[in-house]
Amino acid sequence: MNLDSFEDIIYVKEDNGICTITINRPERKNALSLQTFKEIKAVLSDIEQDSNAKVLIITGCKEAEAFSSGGYFSMKFFSSLSKEKKDNQDFKKDREIKFWDFTKPIIAVINGLAIGAAITMVLMGADLIYISENAWLEFPFIKRGIIAQSAMSFILPFYVGLQKAKEILYFGDKITAKEALKLGFVNAVLPPDELIPFARDKALKLIPPKGPSIAIKYMKNIIHRTYSECIFKTSELEKESNRFLFKTHDFRESTRAFIAKREPKFKGK
Repeated sequence: MNLDSFEDIIYVKEDNGICTITINRPERKNALSLQTFKEIKAVLSDIEQDSNAKVLIITGCKEAEAFSSGGYFSMKFFSSLSKEKKDNQDFKKDREIKFWDFTKPIIAVINGLAIGAAITMVLMGADLIYISENAWLEFPFIKRGIIAQSAMSFILPFYVGLQKAKEILYFGDKITAKEALKLGFVNAVLPPDELIPFARDKALKLIPPKGPSIAIKYMKNIIHRTYSECIFKTSELEKESNRFLFKTHDFRESTRAFIAKREPKFKGK
């Protein structure tokens, strides 16, 4: 993919080693499409191959007043794809961002709402997470008749304990920035204008001359490898479960209810 032809993100590389992804689709509250995933995946590959690139900051554009509203599904886009692409396993894998194996530090700056796939992506891959005091999180998957992916069935209990993780996933209620800090999802809550400067200051402390980037890279690798088997096994189980759930009455009903802006009436079928 040509790094100069992105549609959904803005990618900036600085000489000091800081790289920045800004999700830039304000008209849909920075919702993440297949195209967004493909572009971020291309950026990750570029950073891995660039010895001067040391740390990645990911955030949402200010115009959207959101980090990301989650997964974006356009039937027009999907129907335009060739059958070959639909059946291609590599293309399907582009739906998930393989942050877990990324070897360099990732800082997520949540400057507004982060819903569904947006927050699961961050919790799987970000090393440090800073959030605006007026932002909030939500895991709404159960309201759609499906389950969270990106190994949330393992990662959330790891963060907050088994009972609290079940409560979050079973009900999908909103989580304020202060609650997110208390739960351990984020490292700091900041006023909106202070988020990016704070994140950039932390990024500079991870790279030379202030930070030993090689040691940090090795440390991250060891921490992630310790849990990799559980992460990937859990992720596969979640994807397998959702392949079944996408065919259920409850999923179809939740989709109709979402479009009609009403509460779904589930049947457990």
